[in-house]
Amino acid sequence: MALDPSTILILTTALAAAAALYLAVECRSVREESLLFWSFGFAVITVGSILALLRSHGFLIIGIWFANGLLIAAHWLFLAGVARFTQSRLSRAWYLVAVVWLAMLLVPGEPWWSKLMLVIQSLLIAGITLRASFLLRPHGVSLSVGAVQLRYVLLLHGLFYFAKAGLPVALDAFVDLAALRGVVIQISLMEGAMAIMLIALSMTGTERHRREERIEQLAARDPLTALYNRRALYKRAPELLALASPASPGALLLIDIDHFKQVNDLHGHSAGDKLLVALSDIIRSALPQDALAARLGGDEFVILLREASSESMVMLGNSLREAFGHMAQQAFTTPKAVTLSVGGTLFERPPASLTSLLDLGDAALYESKRGGRDSVRVVLAA
Repeated sequence: MALDPSTILILTTALAAAAALYLAVECRSVREESLLFWSFGFAVITVGSILALLRSHGFLIIGIWFANGLLIAAHWLFLAGVARFTQSRLSRAWYLVAVVWLAMLLVPGEPWWSKLMLVIQSLLIAGITLRASFLLRPHGVSLSVGAVQLRYVLLLHGLFYFAKAGLPVALDAFVDLAALRGVVIQISLMEGAMAIMLIALSMTGTERHRREERIEQLAARDPLTALYNRRALYKRAPELLALASPASPGALLLIDIDHFKQVNDLHGHSAGDKLLVALSDIIRSALPQDALAARLGGDEFVILLREASSESMVMLGNSLREAFGHMAQQAFTTPKAVTLSVGGTLFERPPASLTSLLDLGDAALYESKRGGRDSVRVVLAA
Protein backbone atom coordinates (compact mmCIF):
# COMPACT_ATOMS: atom_id res chain seq x y z
CA MET A 1 0.00 0.00 0.00
CA ALA A 2 1.50 3.34 -1.10
CA LEU A 3 1.85 5.97 1.60
CA ASP A 4 -0.15 8.63 -0.22
CA PRO A 5 -1.76 11.42 1.85
CA SER A 6 -5.10 9.62 2.13
CA THR A 7 -3.41 6.44 3.38
CA ILE A 8 -1.39 8.40 5.92
CA LEU A 9 -4.60 10.05 7.15
CA ILE A 10 -6.21 6.63 7.60
CA LEU A 11 -3.18 5.43 9.60
CA THR A 12 -3.27 8.64 11.65
CA THR A 13 -6.94 8.04 12.41
CA ALA A 14 -6.23 4.50 13.63
CA LEU A 15 -3.23 5.58 15.74
CA ALA A 16 -5.11 8.48 17.33
CA ALA A 17 -8.12 6.30 18.10
CA ALA A 18 -5.89 3.65 19.70
CA ALA A 19 -4.09 6.32 21.76
CA ALA A 20 -7.39 7.86 22.90
CA LEU A 21 -8.76 4.48 23.96
CA TYR A 22 -5.58 3.43 25.76
CA LEU A 23 -5.27 6.69 27.70
CA ALA A 24 -8.96 6.53 28.63
CA VAL A 25 -8.43 3.04 30.09
CA GLU A 26 -5.34 4.27 31.97
CA CYS A 27 -7.33 7.24 33.30
CA ARG A 28 -10.00 4.91 34.65
CA SER A 29 -7.40 2.90 36.56
CA VAL A 30 -5.25 5.74 37.97
CA ARG A 31 -7.90 8.51 38.28
CA GLU A 32 -5.59 11.17 36.83
CA GLU A 33 -7.42 14.04 35.11
CA SER A 34 -4.49 14.94 32.86
CA LEU A 35 -4.91 11.57 31.13
CA LEU A 36 -8.53 12.47 30.43
CA PHE A 37 -7.49 15.70 28.68
CA TRP A 38 -4.91 13.82 26.62
CA SER A 39 -7.40 11.09 25.74
CA PHE A 40 -9.92 13.69 24.56
CA GLY A 41 -7.14 15.32 22.54
CA PHE A 42 -6.44 12.13 20.63
CA ALA A 43 -10.18 11.52 20.19
CA VAL A 44 -10.48 14.97 18.61
CA ILE A 45 -7.56 14.16 16.28
CA THR A 46 -9.40 10.96 15.31
CA VAL A 47 -12.52 12.90 14.33
CA GLY A 48 -10.46 15.61 12.60
CA SER A 49 -8.54 13.05 10.54
CA ILE A 50 -11.78 11.41 9.40
CA LEU A 51 -13.19 14.79 8.39
CA ALA A 52 -9.97 15.67 6.56
CA LEU A 53 -10.59 12.76 4.19
CA LEU A 54 -13.76 14.51 3.02
CA ARG A 55 -11.88 17.43 1.43
CA SER A 56 -11.05 15.40 -1.66
CA HIS A 57 -14.82 14.95 -2.18
CA GLY A 58 -15.45 18.69 -2.22
CA PHE A 59 -16.44 19.24 1.43
CA LEU A 60 -13.94 22.03 1.93
CA ILE A 61 -15.45 23.76 4.98
CA ILE A 62 -15.72 20.48 6.89
CA GLY A 63 -12.64 18.81 5.41
CA ILE A 64 -10.28 21.77 5.74
CA TRP A 65 -11.46 24.50 8.08
CA PHE A 66 -13.30 22.29 10.59
CA ALA A 67 -10.73 19.47 10.48
CA ASN A 68 -7.83 21.88 11.03
CA GLY A 69 -9.78 23.60 13.78
CA LEU A 70 -10.12 20.24 15.53
CA LEU A 71 -6.37 19.70 15.20
CA ILE A 72 -5.77 22.99 17.01
CA ALA A 73 -8.36 22.03 19.64
CA ALA A 74 -6.58 18.69 20.19
CA HIS A 75 -3.27 20.40 20.84
CA TRP A 76 -5.01 22.82 23.21
CA LEU A 77 -6.31 19.79 25.13
CA PHE A 78 -2.74 18.46 25.29
CA LEU A 79 -1.69 21.81 26.77
CA ALA A 80 -4.55 21.67 29.29
CA GLY A 81 -3.50 18.14 30.26
CA VAL A 82 0.11 19.21 30.79
CA ALA A 83 -1.09 22.19 32.86
CA ARG A 84 -3.16 19.81 34.98
CA PHE A 85 -0.24 17.42 35.35
CA THR A 86 2.17 20.18 36.43
CA GLN A 87 -0.52 21.94 38.52
CA SER A 88 -0.05 25.14 36.52
CA ARG A 89 -2.64 27.76 35.62
CA LEU A 90 -3.09 28.83 32.01
CA SER A 91 -3.45 32.48 31.12
CA ARG A 92 -6.81 33.50 29.68
CA ALA A 93 -4.98 34.53 26.53
CA TRP A 94 -4.75 30.87 25.54
CA TYR A 95 -8.54 30.76 25.28
CA LEU A 96 -8.35 33.31 22.43
CA VAL A 97 -6.95 30.64 20.11
CA ALA A 98 -10.50 29.70 19.09
CA VAL A 99 -11.28 33.33 18.26
CA VAL A 100 -8.26 33.55 15.97
CA TRP A 101 -9.29 30.43 14.13
CA LEU A 102 -12.92 31.54 13.79
CA ALA A 103 -11.68 34.75 12.20
CA MET A 104 -10.27 32.63 9.36
CA LEU A 105 -13.83 32.16 8.12
CA LEU A 106 -13.70 35.77 6.93
CA VAL A 107 -10.72 35.10 4.67
CA PRO A 108 -11.80 35.09 1.00
CA GLY A 109 -11.18 32.01 -1.09
CA GLU A 110 -8.29 33.42 -3.10
CA PRO A 111 -5.41 31.34 -4.52
CA TRP A 112 -3.19 32.27 -1.58
CA TRP A 113 -5.84 31.02 0.85
CA SER A 114 -4.24 27.59 1.34
CA LYS A 115 -0.88 29.09 2.25
CA LEU A 116 -2.38 31.57 4.70
CA MET A 117 -4.51 28.87 6.30
CA LEU A 118 -1.47 26.61 6.70
CA VAL A 119 0.70 29.40 8.14
CA ILE A 120 -1.84 30.51 10.76
CA GLN A 121 -2.73 26.94 11.76
CA SER A 122 0.95 26.04 12.10
CA LEU A 123 1.73 29.09 14.24
CA LEU A 124 -1.19 28.38 16.56
CA ILE A 125 -0.19 24.74 17.04
CA ALA A 126 3.48 25.70 17.46
CA GLY A 127 2.62 28.22 20.16
CA ILE A 128 0.36 25.82 22.05
CA THR A 129 2.82 22.92 21.86
CA LEU A 130 5.88 24.95 22.84
CA ARG A 131 3.98 26.32 25.83
CA ALA A 132 3.15 22.74 26.90
CA SER A 133 6.83 21.81 26.58
CA PHE A 134 7.83 24.84 28.66
CA LEU A 135 5.43 23.82 31.46
CA LEU A 136 7.26 20.49 31.73
CA ARG A 137 10.61 22.10 32.59
CA PRO A 138 12.13 20.60 35.78
CA HIS A 139 11.23 23.47 38.21
CA GLY A 140 14.30 22.59 40.28
CA VAL A 141 13.36 18.91 40.70
CA SER A 142 14.16 15.91 38.56
CA LEU A 143 11.55 14.76 36.07
CA SER A 144 10.60 11.18 35.31
CA VAL A 145 11.92 9.64 32.11
CA GLY A 146 8.44 9.82 30.60
CA ALA A 147 8.05 13.50 31.48
CA VAL A 148 11.44 14.34 29.96
CA GLN A 149 10.53 12.43 26.79
CA LEU A 150 7.17 14.20 26.61
CA ARG A 151 8.83 17.57 27.09
CA TYR A 152 11.28 17.07 24.20
CA VAL A 153 8.74 15.40 21.90
CA LEU A 154 6.44 18.39 22.37
CA LEU A 155 9.39 20.75 21.87
CA LEU A 156 10.38 19.12 18.57
CA HIS A 157 6.72 18.91 17.50
CA GLY A 158 6.28 22.61 18.20
CA LEU A 159 9.49 23.57 16.40
CA PHE A 160 8.40 21.51 13.41
CA TYR A 161 5.13 23.46 13.17
CA PHE A 162 7.02 26.72 13.62
CA ALA A 163 9.27 25.81 10.69
CA LYS A 164 6.26 24.59 8.73
CA ALA A 165 4.66 28.03 9.06
CA GLY A 166 7.59 29.66 7.29
CA LEU A 167 8.22 27.13 4.53
CA PRO A 168 5.28 27.97 2.24
CA VAL A 169 6.33 31.61 2.29
CA ALA A 170 10.11 31.27 2.31
CA LEU A 171 10.30 28.58 -0.38
CA ASP A 172 7.14 29.47 -2.25
CA ALA A 173 6.21 25.83 -1.67
CA PHE A 174 3.20 24.42 -3.45
CA VAL A 175 0.32 23.92 -1.02
CA ASP A 176 -3.12 22.63 -1.97
CA LEU A 177 -5.15 21.87 1.13
CA ALA A 178 -8.21 20.88 -0.85
CA ALA A 179 -6.44 18.10 -2.74
CA LEU A 180 -3.92 17.21 -0.04
CA ARG A 181 -1.07 17.91 -2.45
CA GLY A 182 2.32 19.43 -1.91
CA VAL A 183 5.56 18.38 -0.21
CA VAL A 184 4.79 20.42 2.91
CA ILE A 185 1.42 18.71 3.31
CA GLN A 186 2.84 15.21 2.93
CA ILE A 187 5.76 15.82 5.31
CA SER A 188 3.32 17.30 7.82
CA LEU A 189 1.08 14.23 7.65
CA MET A 190 4.04 11.89 8.19
CA GLU A 191 5.30 13.96 11.13
CA GLY A 192 1.82 14.00 12.62
CA ALA A 193 1.55 10.20 12.54
CA MET A 194 4.95 9.77 14.21
CA ALA A 195 4.19 12.49 16.77
CA ILE A 196 1.00 10.72 17.82
CA MET A 197 2.92 7.55 18.64
CA LEU A 198 5.72 9.35 20.50
CA ILE A 199 3.42 11.67 22.45
CA ALA A 200 1.11 8.83 23.47
CA LEU A 201 4.03 6.69 24.67
CA SER A 202 5.59 9.61 26.57
CA MET A 203 2.28 10.52 28.21
CA THR A 204 1.77 6.94 29.31
CA GLY A 205 5.29 6.72 30.74
CA THR A 206 4.81 10.02 32.56
CA GLU A 207 1.61 8.89 34.27
CA ARG A 208 2.99 5.44 35.06
CA HIS A 209 5.92 7.05 36.88
CA ARG A 210 3.57 9.31 38.85
CA ARG A 211 1.42 6.31 39.78
CA GLU A 212 4.46 4.40 41.02
CA GLU A 213 5.52 7.44 43.06
CA ARG A 214 2.08 7.61 44.66
CA ILE A 215 2.13 3.91 45.49
CA GLU A 216 5.56 4.33 47.09
CA GLN A 217 4.36 7.36 49.06
CA LEU A 218 1.30 5.47 50.29
CA ALA A 219 3.48 2.54 51.37
CA ALA A 220 5.66 4.93 53.41
CA ARG A 221 2.79 6.67 55.21
CA ASP A 222 0.70 5.71 58.19
CA PRO A 223 -2.84 5.47 56.74
CA LEU A 224 -4.49 7.25 59.67
CA THR A 225 -2.15 10.16 60.43
CA ALA A 226 -0.28 10.48 57.09
CA LEU A 227 3.01 10.67 59.03
CA TYR A 228 5.80 8.27 58.08
CA ASN A 229 5.33 4.72 59.31
CA ARG A 230 7.93 2.62 61.13
CA ARG A 231 9.27 1.09 57.92
CA ALA A 232 9.77 4.49 56.28
CA LEU A 233 11.42 5.85 59.41
CA TYR A 234 14.00 3.05 59.43
CA LYS A 235 14.65 3.68 55.73
CA ARG A 236 15.11 7.46 56.01
CA ALA A 237 16.68 7.80 59.47
CA PRO A 238 20.27 6.59 58.69
CA GLU A 239 20.97 9.53 56.41
CA LEU A 240 19.90 12.01 59.10
CA LEU A 241 21.66 10.15 61.93
CA ALA A 242 24.95 10.15 60.02
CA LEU A 243 25.07 13.97 60.17
CA ALA A 244 25.42 14.11 63.96
CA SER A 245 28.59 15.66 65.38
CA PRO A 246 29.67 17.44 68.60
CA ALA A 247 29.22 20.76 66.81
CA SER A 248 25.81 19.75 65.46
CA PRO A 249 24.18 17.09 67.67
CA GLY A 250 21.01 15.33 66.64
CA ALA A 251 18.07 14.43 68.85
CA LEU A 252 15.22 11.96 69.15
CA LEU A 253 11.91 12.58 70.90
CA LEU A 254 9.63 9.66 71.76
CA ILE A 255 6.02 10.68 72.44
CA ASP A 256 3.27 8.68 74.12
CA ILE A 257 -0.31 9.64 75.01
CA ASP A 258 -1.16 9.30 78.71
CA HIS A 259 -4.47 7.57 79.57
CA PHE A 260 -5.28 7.08 75.88
CA LYS A 261 -7.29 3.93 76.65
CA GLN A 262 -9.87 6.06 78.48
CA VAL A 263 -10.78 7.85 75.26
CA ASN A 264 -11.36 4.58 73.41
CA ASP A 265 -13.32 3.04 76.30
CA LEU A 266 -15.55 6.06 77.02
CA HIS A 267 -15.95 7.67 73.60
CA GLY A 268 -15.24 4.89 71.12
CA HIS A 269 -12.35 4.06 68.82
CA SER A 270 -13.36 6.74 66.31
CA ALA A 271 -12.71 9.32 69.05
CA GLY A 272 -9.32 7.74 69.66
CA ASP A 273 -8.54 7.98 65.96
CA LYS A 274 -9.50 11.67 65.96
CA LEU A 275 -7.15 12.24 68.87
CA LEU A 276 -4.28 10.54 67.02
CA VAL A 277 -4.92 12.61 63.91
CA ALA A 278 -5.04 15.79 66.01
CA LEU A 279 -1.71 14.93 67.62
CA SER A 280 -0.15 14.24 64.22
CA ASP A 281 -1.33 17.68 63.04
CA ILE A 282 0.22 19.32 66.12
CA ILE A 283 3.50 17.48 65.51
CA ARG A 284 3.49 18.39 61.81
CA SER A 285 2.90 22.08 62.54
CA ALA A 286 5.73 22.19 65.12
CA LEU A 287 8.21 20.09 63.12
CA PRO A 288 11.47 21.95 62.39
CA GLN A 289 12.98 21.91 58.92
CA ASP A 290 14.97 18.79 57.99
CA ALA A 291 13.29 16.80 60.80
CA LEU A 292 11.48 13.46 60.53
CA ALA A 293 8.24 12.50 62.28
CA ALA A 294 6.65 9.06 62.32
CA ARG A 295 3.98 7.03 64.05
CA LEU A 296 5.61 3.92 65.47
CA GLY A 297 2.27 2.30 66.22
CA GLY A 298 -0.68 2.68 68.59
CA ASP A 299 -0.36 6.03 70.39
CA GLU A 300 3.44 6.22 70.14
CA PHE A 301 5.16 8.79 67.90
CA VAL A 302 8.79 9.71 67.26
CA ILE A 303 10.55 12.85 66.06
CA LEU A 304 14.14 12.91 64.75
CA LEU A 305 15.83 16.32 64.76
CA ARG A 306 18.70 17.24 62.46
CA GLU A 307 20.24 19.73 64.90
CA ALA A 308 19.22 20.34 68.51
CA SER A 309 20.24 21.04 72.09
CA SER A 310 18.84 19.88 75.42
CA GLU A 311 17.08 23.23 75.81
CA SER A 312 15.49 23.16 72.36
CA MET A 313 14.35 19.54 72.90
CA VAL A 314 12.64 20.42 76.18
CA MET A 315 11.11 23.51 74.58
CA LEU A 316 9.72 21.48 71.66
CA GLY A 317 8.46 18.71 73.96
CA ASN A 318 6.69 21.20 76.25
CA SER A 319 5.18 22.98 73.27
CA LEU A 320 3.70 19.71 71.98
CA ARG A 321 2.57 18.68 75.45
CA GLU A 322 0.78 21.96 76.19
CA ALA A 323 -0.92 22.18 72.78
CA PHE A 324 -2.11 18.57 72.95
CA GLY A 325 -3.27 18.77 76.58
CA HIS A 326 -5.35 21.85 75.87
CA MET A 327 -6.90 20.27 72.78
CA ALA A 328 -7.66 16.92 74.46
CA GLN A 329 -9.24 18.61 77.51
CA GLN A 330 -11.67 20.51 75.29
CA ALA A 331 -12.44 17.58 72.98
CA PHE A 332 -13.06 14.71 75.44
CA THR A 333 -14.13 14.43 79.06
CA THR A 334 -12.19 11.71 80.93
CA PRO A 335 -11.65 10.86 84.63
CA LYS A 336 -7.92 11.39 84.25
CA ALA A 337 -6.37 14.07 82.06
CA VAL A 338 -5.28 12.87 78.61
CA THR A 339 -1.76 14.29 78.23
CA LEU A 340 1.61 13.60 76.62
CA SER A 341 4.72 12.04 78.07
CA VAL A 342 7.90 12.82 76.14
CA GLY A 343 11.28 11.14 76.35
CA GLY A 344 14.25 12.54 74.49
CA THR A 345 17.89 11.72 73.83
CA LEU A 346 20.65 13.89 72.42
CA PHE A 347 23.47 12.29 70.42
CA GLU A 348 26.73 13.96 69.35
CA ARG A 349 27.88 11.17 67.06
CA PRO A 350 26.01 8.76 64.76
CA PRO A 351 24.45 6.01 66.89
CA ALA A 352 25.08 2.34 66.24
CA SER A 353 21.54 2.00 64.97
CA LEU A 354 18.13 3.62 65.12
CA THR A 355 17.00 0.78 67.38
CA SER A 356 19.62 1.62 70.01
CA LEU A 357 18.58 5.26 69.85
CA LEU A 358 14.92 4.31 70.29
CA ASP A 359 15.91 2.26 73.35
CA LEU A 360 17.43 5.38 74.90
CA GLY A 361 14.35 7.39 74.04
CA ASP A 362 12.18 4.67 75.55
CA ALA A 363 14.19 4.82 78.76
CA ALA A 364 13.67 8.59 78.93
CA LEU A 365 9.99 8.11 78.21
CA TYR A 366 9.76 5.61 81.06
CA GLU A 367 11.29 8.21 83.39
CA SER A 368 8.65 10.69 82.26
CA LYS A 369 5.86 8.17 82.93
CA ARG A 370 7.29 7.18 86.31
CA GLY A 371 7.65 10.82 87.32
CA GLY A 372 3.92 11.45 87.02
CA ARG A 373 3.36 11.72 83.26
CA ASP A 374 2.63 14.96 81.36
CA SER A 375 6.33 15.86 81.37
CA VAL A 376 9.53 15.86 79.28
CA ARG A 377 12.66 13.91 80.21
CA VAL A 378 15.95 14.06 78.33
CA VAL A 379 18.96 11.70 78.52
CA LEU A 380 22.33 12.03 76.78
CA ALA A 381 23.57 9.24 74.55
CA ALA A 382 26.92 7.77 75.53
